[in-house]
Amino acid sequence: MNGSRSIIDKMSVLRASGKFGVSKAVSPEPIEPPTPRFGRIDASLEDVSAAAEHAKNYLLGQQHPDGYWCGELEADSMLEADYIFGHVLLGTGDPGKMGRAMSEILRYQNEDGGWSIYPGGPSNISLSVKCYLAGKLMGMPAQDPRLERAREWILEHGGVVECNTFTKIYLCAIGQYDYDAVPAVPPEIVLFPNWFYFNIYEISSWSRAILVPLSILYAKKPFKKLAPEQGIDELFVGGRENADLRLRFDRKKLVSWRNFFLVADRLVHLAERVHIRPLRQVALKRAEKWMLERLEMSDGLGAIYPAMLNSIIALRHLGYSVDDPQVIRAMDEFEKLGIEDPGVPDQIEPTFRMQPCMSPVWDTAYAVYALGEAGVSRNDSRLLKAADWMLSKEVRHKGDWAVKAPNAEPGGWYFEFNNEFYPDVDDSAQVLLALNKVDNPRERYQYDVSKRAIDWIFAMQCQNGGWASFDKDNTKMIFQYIPFADHNAMLDPPTVDITGRILEMLATYGYTSKDKRVERAIKFIYDQQEPDGSWFGRWGVNYIYGTFLVLRGLEAIGVWNHEPQIQQAAEWIRMVQNSDGGWGESCESYDDPGTRGVGVSTPSQTAWALLGLLAAGDTRSDSVAKGIRWLLSHQRTDGSWDESRGSGAEKQAIYTGTGFPRVFYLAYHHYRDYFPLLALTTYRKSMERGV
Repeated sequence: MNGSRSIIDKMSVLRASGKFGVSKAVSPEPIEPPTPRFGRIDASLEDVSAAAEHAKNYLLGQQHPDGYWCGELEADSMLEADYIFGHVLLGTGDPGKMGRAMSEILRYQNEDGGWSIYPGGPSNISLSVKCYLAGKLMGMPAQDPRLERAREWILEHGGVVECNTFTKIYLCAIGQYDYDAVPAVPPEIVLFPNWFYFNIYEISSWSRAILVPLSILYAKKPFKKLAPEQGIDELFVGGRENADLRLRFDRKKLVSWRNFFLVADRLVHLAERVHIRPLRQVALKRAEKWMLERLEMSDGLGAIYPAMLNSIIALRHLGYSVDDPQVIRAMDEFEKLGIEDPGVPDQIEPTFRMQPCMSPVWDTAYAVYALGEAGVSRNDSRLLKAADWMLSKEVRHKGDWAVKAPNAEPGGWYFEFNNEFYPDVDDSAQVLLALNKVDNPRERYQYDVSKRAIDWIFAMQCQNGGWASFDKDNTKMIFQYIPFADHNAMLDPPTVDITGRILEMLATYGYTSKDKRVERAIKFIYDQQEPDGSWFGRWGVNYIYGTFLVLRGLEAIGVWNHEPQIQQAAEWIRMVQNSDGGWGESCESYDDPGTRGVGVSTPSQTAWALLGLLAAGDTRSDSVAKGIRWLLSHQRTDGSWDESRGSGAEKQAIYTGTGFPRVFYLAYHHYRDYFPLLALTTYRKSMERGV
């Protein structure tokens, strides 16, 4: 309990000092609440019902005519920087669109000159170098004040050599780094058999989709000569000619996995230099075949931005022409991720931004579930249309997951519009929760689909009882030390947030805690609880997200809410409530767990905290009353909520979604719509039951 005591003491100090939020250096501006419309601390059920009805109508109004929901998925400026890089490398692209992408990049530059991976966060070296490079590629002179500030920050933090491997390989392609100095990503890795300790199916699905085309780039070593004024030699401390470009050995711990893999990396580079590559052509053919197979039935490779961009570059350097159908389709899918923003005349100039992927299945599943909970009829035509759309996205082909679960019949759903090779357990569980809210006329068909999906989810359960997102038992931690694994997303281990959601889904379909598989899942969750009572959130920011999903799962599956683990979690949620009544948590908590539960109040995180407390049996505490009050007083006149910081040209979304902890974060624009609706509805039902 020492860890619990220390965090409690820290929260007390923060609260007493009035600094209960993220650190001053990165603190987002608070959302300015409208004048409260209610005079009581404990809002009346009439007020709650009216707010929920307003939110319900707003969310219904966001439905696409085809039946789905799909909010914008926002991420950092890396997307626009890589967009510019990719088109410059390939000699393609619309100059006007690229210029507007540069305007979007500059809009997010920090005062210190760098760029952050989440609004309000500290500047990041890899991202800052990419954004600086984008400016040079778009013709900005080194003397531009914005680049001067960026250059000063980059040099103060070690320069280009401190970037991650993916950034360095991109720089190699335009002559700004040396291929011999970057960690090797040889295409021969695709030849390792599945029984071999290291093979591509022992790394996460997203890393796999990124690395296979990247290995083709490493083998082909593309090189585009830039004009001298476009180069970034000035970003090397002491000059590029004097820089030590290689990764450094750990001299404090000579016998370590890092040093072992670095030695192996040097040997691979030696083989490259003397052309000892007997399997290179076989490996390239295998990598090409692997990539082409997964371009089918998907919105681009893996349907995620980095893999899609890498696949386009790989195809071109394998000899595919710009008018080849594969390249045309891959480029079209990539460009679909773009959003043209017309701006506001005389206030905000037009910009162009990219999304990392699209989230229609996820948004639709949550919207339908929240609307069903809010009382929309099970036979409502809008929900029926959404259900039919989700049913049309069921996976019926085996993908990469089948390597670890070869005997499972395909089932489940993916995240995007089309991504047949990569269904994920989290989306599948949420779709099943949503389908349970609809009486589909094709009842037998829906039953068969649900049964297949549940069987598939059980087949994906990991050995320790939990569930991961895309793969089963993707847990060989040793691979985090591979030199090219410095993007911090090499593995896909089981997580409590996904496991909590699956427990909720299984309970909905009649499973109980007596099921052996459920017993193992509950044990996994208890084993992962933090000393202060919270749970880590892998796919949402952060401990508030993980804790709320665990509590909902345990409640649904029938665990008594007076169990000490549950009450300790509820007390933690109450402990980290902000003085304004809401809850918030910054992405900073992934770097510093001491800031868990600390941040400016947001609609989605306030809703998560309330849902967690309600699941723990807390319906009448001051914490719940104040949280409900916060949601009511921050609802906008159209029934939605705002989840941003700043205003005008300085306005930025607050990121409450997680791509890869410490590396990549997200703002789901519909989170601020369906989570508050779900919280208000759950609270109203609890009060009406007299709980």
